[in-house]
Amino acid sequence: MAERSTSAVDVARESGEEPQTAQAEQATADAKAGAPERDTGHEDTERSEEEKGEAEPAQETGAEPARKAQASPVPKADAEPAAAPPELHSGHKLARRYRLEECLTRLDGFSSWRAVDEKLRRAVGVHLLPSDHPRAREVLAAARSTALLTDPRFVQVLDAVEDDDLVYVVHEWLPDATELTALLAAGPLQAHEAYEMVRHVSQAMAAAHRAGLSHLRLNPGSVLRTSSGQYRIRGLAVNAALRGVTSEDPARTDTEAIGALLYASLSQRWPYEDDAYGLSGLPKGVGLLPPDQVRAGVHRGLSELAVRALANEGATASRQEPPCTTPAELAAAVDELPRIRPPEPAYTAPPEYQAPAFPQNPYGRPPAGPTPPQAPPAPPPPLQGRTGRALKWGVSALLIVALGLGSWQLADTFLDKSPEKPQNNAPIEKGSGKKAAPAPKQLPIKDAVEYYPDGTPQHTDQVPLTYDGKSDSYWRTKFYTDGPDMNPAFKKGVGITYDLGAEKNLSTATIDMLYPGDHTTVTLYAADSLTSSAPLSGMKKIANNTTSGSKVTIKTKEPVKARYVVMWITAMPYAAKDGYSGAGYKQAITDVTFMG
Repeated sequence: MAERSTSAVDVARESGEEPQTAQAEQATADAKAGAPERDTGHEDTERSEEEKGEAEPAQETGAEPARKAQASPVPKADAEPAAAPPELHSGHKLARRYRLEECLTRLDGFSSWRAVDEKLRRAVGVHLLPSDHPRAREVLAAARSTALLTDPRFVQVLDAVEDDDLVYVVHEWLPDATELTALLAAGPLQAHEAYEMVRHVSQAMAAAHRAGLSHLRLNPGSVLRTSSGQYRIRGLAVNAALRGVTSEDPARTDTEAIGALLYASLSQRWPYEDDAYGLSGLPKGVGLLPPDQVRAGVHRGLSELAVRALANEGATASRQEPPCTTPAELAAAVDELPRIRPPEPAYTAPPEYQAPAFPQNPYGRPPAGPTPPQAPPAPPPPLQGRTGRALKWGVSALLIVALGLGSWQLADTFLDKSPEKPQNNAPIEKGSGKKAAPAPKQLPIKDAVEYYPDGTPQHTDQVPLTYDGKSDSYWRTKFYTDGPDMNPAFKKGVGITYDLGAEKNLSTATIDMLYPGDHTTVTLYAADSLTSSAPLSGMKKIANNTTSGSKVTIKTKEPVKARYVVMWITAMPYAAKDGYSGAGYKQAITDVTFMG
């Protein structure tokens, strides 16, 4: 049974109602102890065998921030009274597949559970509500729309089903993730952590709004940090649908919520007068204070960014910066900030030198009084006689000869130097009069995500291993029966999108691989963003190459300007079975280096 690692679902935080306690859930379980196991009989949607055991499950929580602005979401006025939640118990199965384990929340006609997918043997989260619930259709539509967004920065919706008298939504469960609420309970985040949080969340929400989706209940309970340091968002569209929350301006609502998250991360205070999420609110009647006025030592650029995202009528008079009204504008403002580096590890001073514990005067007693100062030793007498004079003249003669030779050499150098031919230290290409191009230098990789436009990833958590500088770590593909050229009818290719941090002149790419053999084909494309699913038809092809060895070098005819580079593999060699996968056509990338 999967262990529960994040806090229970807090969907009741803002409604003023308390979710049922564990005792209430136990009473429900006792009441159903003698009943036979109920099966809805619904068969799950098809899953490929390669997906088994790969997806990390996650639970979904979230509570909407207390909003004071006119763009704040409000429940629908025409909502009917909530239907009674279905009476289920631990051990109940849905579609002969999902076994309910623990009820986390039961409120407003729906319930949230931790469950086990017995088909794929993994923990999942499940939202349940009766099919006649007034918001059942909206929840189902929101879940199915969210499932189409395969951005790895969101907790993925795995299934959305209406079965007779039940509607249920199945989503990932992340056992190694920690809520932002728990992180802030220990203190404010460091500037680097706050920068990474707002960068990931704003870029993810910008991608969601481009796909026509909004969150509307973004708060510290809906942002998770995994053990690898990545931030993920849960409850996209579904949390708002469960509560019937809408907004006249969804983009403004989500942007203000991201600003509130950044404000809380910097100051450990909630940017409104009411306390929320275990954080104290601002003093009443003083308005919105910048985080750097609430707590000392706050990063000035991040403080101004939080105010720009929160201020509905624009920035304060002291800033004179325009407000950020959409997640895309906020993501662009974050990119304009200088990159904030993680703090250096603290220096530990070596222990002080301890003098040896032995007597300084072992053969006698120390003098009773102060030691009298000793006279400095007398210098040796000068050489006397004929030998001394000869030595002096010999040394003088050698000095004169050395000065003469040095003067002659300098004069010869200046006389031979032609004034009509200025020096040019630039290297000249052999056989031509043109200057050689400057030596290329390595372009650092700032970030990367796996590229899978068909919605089926390989191993998204192994992508950072391709640019960590270690030859014994790698991102590996699954193994395929068709090859070496991949079958477009089943899988067109696999790849990774890299972010160089800014637009650079790319001339060469070197890719080190684990498996040699016939053959590996790699193509580079220039993309517009750090994307996992944008079509290749909208990208610019840079260059490609094919090799039968364990390294492939791709060179461009002329340097190509690009910030986001997609590495796309369309052919892989045959490799025997190893400790990670079976025999078949497969490849593993150990290191990727860009030069320009």
